[in-house]
Amino acid sequence: METKSHEQLHIFFFPYMAQGHSIPLIDMAKIFASHGVKSTLITTPLNAPLFSKAIQSSKELGFKIELIVIRFPTEEVGLPLGCESASLATTNEMKEKFFRATTLLQPQLEQILDQQRPHCLLADTFFPWATDVAAKFGIPRLIFHGTGFFPLCASLSVILYEPHLKVSSDSEVFTIPNFPVEIKLTGSQIPAFLKTNVETEFTKLYKASKACEERSYGVIVNSFYELEPVYADHYRKVFGRKAWHIGPVSLCNKAVEDKAEMRGMEASFDEHECLNWLNSKKPNSVVYICFGSMTNFTDPQLFEIALGLEASGREFIWVVKKEKKEKEEWLPEGFEKRIEGKGLIIRGWAPQVLILEHEAIGGFVTHCGWNSILEGVSSGVPMITWPVSAEQFYNEKLLTEILRIGVAVGVQQWATFVDVKQEASVKREAIEKAVTEIMVGDEAEEIRSRAKALQEMARRAVEEGGSSFSDLTAVIEELKSLRV
Repeated sequence: METKSHEQLHIFFFPYMAQGHSIPLIDMAKIFASHGVKSTLITTPLNAPLFSKAIQSSKELGFKIELIVIRFPTEEVGLPLGCESASLATTNEMKEKFFRATTLLQPQLEQILDQQRPHCLLADTFFPWATDVAAKFGIPRLIFHGTGFFPLCASLSVILYEPHLKVSSDSEVFTIPNFPVEIKLTGSQIPAFLKTNVETEFTKLYKASKACEERSYGVIVNSFYELEPVYADHYRKVFGRKAWHIGPVSLCNKAVEDKAEMRGMEASFDEHECLNWLNSKKPNSVVYICFGSMTNFTDPQLFEIALGLEASGREFIWVVKKEKKEKEEWLPEGFEKRIEGKGLIIRGWAPQVLILEHEAIGGFVTHCGWNSILEGVSSGVPMITWPVSAEQFYNEKLLTEILRIGVAVGVQQWATFVDVKQEASVKREAIEKAVTEIMVGDEAEEIRSRAKALQEMARRAVEEGGSSFSDLTAVIEELKSLRV
């Protein structure tokens, strides 16, 4: 393939079909486009309207950013038509089929690579086969993990050394081996799939994604050096991974519409109503509670959250994935009447970035998903950590023990997104205690000032001359130099 050195660099961005993976990759495509790269995002029909809306303002600014829609093979694997997002696969059986469907996307990707001939493929870690596809067309494949250096290092150490298999029970504490600092965990906080020999579609995918890491050109990380310098160095030097940090990528959204709309889902409040409510509150007086797009809590757990929030006496915005019904088991009797004016329940999706940036927000109860952590850090908001799944227990340690901008609610058990435990694992007393500690506790001011300092570092990192700006420039220059 012959390319001229003056030809515009063209990168394909291929996100996994889940909001936590798509949103940062859309932002990345916009950032690369704003630096003179032609960006092409690949998605499926159901997700296409969200993507189109998200890139609209970049296109209006004259940046080269396009969308290619490919078919998601629902029929081939026995999924309902339109089940094109991981959050719509609500049972273990559906999730297995969903993972299998993603492996069937390869022929379509090959076809468009053949037609378009980009210079690089930046694909999600859940598409391990993308490395071989890129190689077939003689272009570098970059990996996007959707998480940071600290959890990447922690998970690699746990996979390599299996410390959880050397303890006598799931409740026994172990230390993560070959790690820059002492981090202690229990077996119950380790992903379940690392403790079983049962092969599922997901474990096959996970192993393949780890195996292809060393064969891929490098890794693009949504983080900034000042947030986790020791772990960025450890990942590159000790694990020998080529990696660039270009985050927090959510900071590329400057306009209110971009911050609200690109999150794309229907909410029971529009952003103006929500912000007007916050405008009437004092600085640092409101707690924001949101557990991401994948976590589904049982009614008893939601009931405990409601009572814990009420007992704390703090004002709050609580995002719940429940539609309004006449009889709601998860709400305590008379709760909505009692919290009138003091609490806001948003059903469905919330304009999270806009909420977190508001001066009234003083704390954020989070599931410790990486996007949420970075959005919290970029807004200077202290966090109450409630990890559920994926790499979230590692992320909790970063927030509570390394950065010291978080307070743990005390979750001990890793769970899959579809685990159904009828009882509540976190009781109202623990919720009340953690909320009180982060909002008005003895160390609340110190925690808040550390969070504000990190906010400043995050904003400086993405500006010209900042660490993320420099890494972005470096990766673009390197990709340009690879063209023949």
